[in-house]
Amino acid sequence: MILHFLIRGRVQGVGFRWFVQREASELELRGWVRNTEDGDLEVVAAGTPEDLNELRGSLRRGPRGARVDNLIEHHLDESEAANLTAFRIEGAW
Repeated sequence: MILHFLIRGRVQGVGFRWFVQREASELELRGWVRNTEDGDLEVVAAGTPEDLNELRGSLRRGPRGARVDNLIEHHLDESEAANLTAFRIEGAW
């Protein structure tokens, strides 16, 4: 299963990407997380439905200092997972 999440709220400048990378890596998910130009956070994750459900809960909660106002979720076609590797942060220095 592969999901795309868009997280809106106070999600940049609070360590959210590193939080997501840690949570997803512990669940052994494949995919990536990155900031958007609009100030949101975007996540693509592939794994079992149970592990993705656990990640969803973490995304709703966020790290200390974050505020999640909205979590938008889309299912992606399994073919989208073909190029996904170990979970990483995109666009980080």
